[in-house]
Amino acid sequence: MSSYCFTTISVCLGPDANSTFAGKSTLTDSLVAAAGIIAQEVAGDVRMTDTRQDEAERGITIKSTGISLYYEMTDAALKSYRGERQGNEYLINLIDSPGHVDFSSEVTAALRITDGALVVVDCIEGVCVQTETVLRQALGERIRPVLTVNKMDRCFLELQVDGEEAYQTFQKVIENANVIMATYEDPLLGDVQVYPEKGTVAFSAGLHGWAFTLTNFAKMYASKFGVDESKMMERLWGENFFDPATRKWTSRNTGSPTCKRGFVQFCYEPIKQIINICMNDEKDKLWPMLQKLGVTMKSEEKELMGKALMKRVMQTWLPASSALLEMMIFHLPSPATAQKYRVENLYEGPLDDAYANAIRNCDPEGPLMLYVSKMIPASDKGRFFAFGRVFSGKVATGLKVRIMGPNYVPGEKKDLYVKSVQRTVIWMGKKQETVEDVPCGNTVAMVGLDQYITKNATLTNEKEVDAHPIRAMKFSVSPVVRVAVQCKVASDLPKLVEGLKRLAKSDPMVVCSMEESGEHIIAGAGELHLEICLKDLQDDFMGGAEIIKSDPVVSFRETVLEKSCRTVMSKSPNKHNRRSCRGN
Repeated sequence: MSSYCFTTISVCLGPDANSTFAGKSTLTDSLVAAAGIIAQEVAGDVRMTDTRQDEAERGITIKSTGISLYYEMTDAALKSYRGERQGNEYLINLIDSPGHVDFSSEVTAALRITDGALVVVDCIEGVCVQTETVLRQALGERIRPVLTVNKMDRCFLELQVDGEEAYQTFQKVIENANVIMATYEDPLLGDVQVYPEKGTVAFSAGLHGWAFTLTNFAKMYASKFGVDESKMMERLWGENFFDPATRKWTSRNTGSPTCKRGFVQFCYEPIKQIINICMNDEKDKLWPMLQKLGVTMKSEEKELMGKALMKRVMQTWLPASSALLEMMIFHLPSPATAQKYRVENLYEGPLDDAYANAIRNCDPEGPLMLYVSKMIPASDKGRFFAFGRVFSGKVATGLKVRIMGPNYVPGEKKDLYVKSVQRTVIWMGKKQETVEDVPCGNTVAMVGLDQYITKNATLTNEKEVDAHPIRAMKFSVSPVVRVAVQCKVASDLPKLVEGLKRLAKSDPMVVCSMEESGEHIIAGAGELHLEICLKDLQDDFMGGAEIIKSDPVVSFRETVLEKSCRTVMSKSPNKHNRRSCRGN
């Protein structure tokens, strides 16, 4: 398959720690269902990318999880696609990452190995602190964002918001996101701000599996108004009002009771009307409306009532996967495009050598350049998958690779190993699929390298001795919250020492160290992060052996950054000697 058919994207998040439930994992389910991996009926409930039991219990994502999805798009769907493409087949490597600030190291690891981000923001909570952190990281890595305003169902079912108020809320959310994007803009990326009228903003209800971009409605109304789709999209957002009585568009509200904003009249109110009819079981009104919209329901679906009926009708009329896929394929770059401007951020060596050129051109025939961004614990205790992204060349089962760790210095032997990849695997949410090889532009998990990689590393071919490593990731948070751990039973000490080594490998952020006093210290980004780490240590890495933990402590440290501009004079107690000092 041509590299133009690959788009590697990351599902990134919206709100901060107070509202971690932006709905990323439920939205991901819609995309997984469209690829035929799970049934459409259960999308939103399965949460395919939440692989841990505590993720299901808490209802939040803790570890970023990859899933590779293959789609075949129709010619009609790609009719207005402007970019370069070969064929209608797309492979999307999707990574669902956590929203909680304590797990933002997982987001950093996900962003490094992706080229685009679908930023999910709660339409009511809006843009929060963590959204800004993620966008700053994404734009720092030269990741192009698109936005989805999620939980639209709350506007209709829970809050009963009227159209104009809803428009103003959405407008504010999009404006706030754009302010952040404009602040961290990169000239090589160009304009990264998002605009509903350009198709870079979607409106979605992840839990119910429906979403739309203005393109959906522009296609519907363009022929009715006798204008082209792009013109219609502009009319459906911003200061564009339509009065059905006069059948005229104006740039301001005329004051007439029938004059309403384009978005409210042609997008928001039709959805509100259909949802209300479904919830009230007014099926005699519903079927003629669906017939006009060209929506056909199966006979067994027509028997549904209330919320179940509404969910099915909305999924059939405005499937989330169609809107999100169209937005990703049309507006997020393929690796072949993205790596041209990302190479200088990624590669530490000269930007004109063979390795930089191979990354720049996303060359499948070039030397292997692969970055491992995290280690994932395997089901067989003590082993780990090395998970990363192939930037150039091809990684295959049995291939001998040169492993350059974070402390490797070109020309030296320190932190350098040559080992064989035992198995190459594609990550598929809750399961893995073994494949023979993985070409550049894709994410991959490898078996057999875990003894030589601590947290991250650069891999290249065995003979490529001149290759420089790929730049290490910069985390937005630091491991500042510390706890001391010890065994309840002294004979479990070897288990604790081994368990701490595995814990340090499994998390990109956690730091395990030993104090001079002999205490074992675990440092994490916050209390929730530490709680999860301690649970993993005890249950997964120590086989359930009991541990005693201290209360979390944050150590404050101060230092002088610059030379003081003042010299301070003091006298000795007997007043005979003078001392002058300056902060340095």
